[in-house]
Amino acid sequence: MRILRWIGGVTVALAVVAGIGWMWKGEELRRLMVVNTLFEPDYIVDNFSNMREAFLTVELPRGDGPVSPLPQGEEMVLPDGVADWVEDRNITSLLVLKDGTIRHQSYYLGTGEYDLRISWSVAKSYLSALFGVIIADGDIDSLDDPVTKYAPELIGTAYDGASIRNVLNMASGVTFNEDYFDRNSDINRMGRVLALGQTLDDFTTELTETFAPPGETWQYVSIDTHVLGMVIRGATGRSVADLLSEKIIAPLGLERDGYYVTDGAGVAFVLGGLNFITRDYARFGQMILQDGAYNGQQVVPADWVAASTAATAPTQEGKLGYGFQWWFPKDARPGEVFGNGVYGQALYLDRDRNVVIMVTGADRRFREPGATEQKIDVFRKIAQALAP
Repeated sequence: MRILRWIGGVTVALAVVAGIGWMWKGEELRRLMVVNTLFEPDYIVDNFSNMREAFLTVELPRGDGPVSPLPQGEEMVLPDGVADWVEDRNITSLLVLKDGTIRHQSYYLGTGEYDLRISWSVAKSYLSALFGVIIADGDIDSLDDPVTKYAPELIGTAYDGASIRNVLNMASGVTFNEDYFDRNSDINRMGRVLALGQTLDDFTTELTETFAPPGETWQYVSIDTHVLGMVIRGATGRSVADLLSEKIIAPLGLERDGYYVTDGAGVAFVLGGLNFITRDYARFGQMILQDGAYNGQQVVPADWVAASTAATAPTQEGKLGYGFQWWFPKDARPGEVFGNGVYGQALYLDRDRNVVIMVTGADRRFREPGATEQKIDVFRKIAQALAP
């Protein structure tokens, strides 16, 4: 009888363990299923407002301060062609600030003003701002330091020999396939790493190939931004999420807490995982427009804003320009700079006209030839309509 009771107890215990295992695997598989349909036409709009369904996340608290004002100004009449562009490109929100006041705000395709929309690579520009604060705090000695000084786990990888400046400029020379429509590309393998709760640090240290010496050639390599996050974590001993909340988010007086997508170790997906409401993205843009000052506080050093929003990367003539995680139009005009994300996300600044434009989208045709130029043309029309 004792043997039978023991066998029965073991059977129950194994069943419990198996059940827990299946529950854990079930959650993992559920996330993977969401990821596999993340960009499908019937799901993409809703998914981009609900990234917690697909990935692990960490909160980005707004802090205890009051909400900073974004006054409502006179509603502008959008220039001809903008409404067609909004419809054609599946834009989900459009917000325009002039002199710090809202001149236009609209939401489309069933989204609303309190949707926490995914930033994709607009997040890179946030990390750039944080980097400037970390430099000013003295945690990093020089942009010309090798990344391995602060992230020694990168010794012996493709990043061994690259400086922080190289990586900020997307001139690391590291081989990384950024084709979003190739299921087996590095960028899509990285997405599966996130969905399965694995770690981006491990994924990064497995990269061993380069295509050019560091600093010689520009090529958009999103994993470079993760390396910048590794440098920040190594230099400060703190998480990027905690630092961003304290140094950047809290001083802006946001309306809502945001969140980062994370990997299985809780490390922020700094190259594209921010989620905020559209007005709060615009507050960040207004701070950059004001040379890093906001709400009576110098949030980001003005000299860093100037340096990071200068086209210093070794891009090709006649192509888009790049700085420290910021973009420039091919024919950049004085004061123009923008953060850019896949599927239609963008934060555009016209500093000469004191205009900030934030858009979110679900544009599955964002890689079509001329799509970025069309977007810049729309932004310029809006800015010029406000300040000819």
